[in-house]
Amino acid sequence: MHFHDIVILIVIITGVLLSIIFKKLTIHAALTGAIIAWFVFIGTGYTGVIMMTSFFILGTAATLWKIKAKQQLGLAEINKGKRTAPQVIANAGIAALLSIIIWLYPLQKELVSLMIAAVFSSATADTLSSELGNIYGSKFYNIITFKEDQRGLNGVVSIEGTLIGLAGSSIIAIIYAIGFDWTNKYILLIIVAGTTGNLADSLLGATAERKFLLGNNTVNFLNTFTAAITALLLYLL
Repeated sequence: MHFHDIVILIVIITGVLLSIIFKKLTIHAALTGAIIAWFVFIGTGYTGVIMMTSFFILGTAATLWKIKAKQQLGLAEINKGKRTAPQVIANAGIAALLSIIIWLYPLQKELVSLMIAAVFSSATADTLSSELGNIYGSKFYNIITFKEDQRGLNGVVSIEGTLIGLAGSSIIAIIYAIGFDWTNKYILLIIVAGTTGNLADSLLGATAERKFLLGNNTVNFLNTFTAAITALLLYLL
């Protein structure tokens, strides 16, 4: 086993223990996250793990931010946002699958790494825009009709929340750029792909999720998938 492998194992094990101790993940979720993080490391190295960790930290912080106000409004997540294994898979499962592709086809690392960045860009944008948009949004609109709608409902967005989501996508794009390639077109590509995935989440929320055709975890999985495909198409243009 190489030195880098030992380091990342220590980091992952530490992350698992801390997430369980501080009750941010269930035991199954923490173990699932550890497996996904290992796959991401195999595919993208430290940069991929940092992107995944940043998503988790930012998402957890956003969930806990002004949680009492969210609870009073009926907008807080159950168990203070303690994540389950299906939620971890929904947000990072596509990244794990893409990392396996890099392992099998290393010549495609540049493209697939971009797709992985897009996955975490979308997941981060979705979580931040939802959790913080509900707090800081001034007016809320149905993304399909553009008419004012009830805060917190699936498919309801705000300008403030959308901008916060854009900032979340940008953070992941910058991490990618520092770790891989400081190229403006790739930074923009990741931001656009992440924002597209976030919008797809809202569209699915306003339609299929409201009609109980899809659950939240499935919607989250599809929004990251949309971001990855968007990154692929933009790369090929």
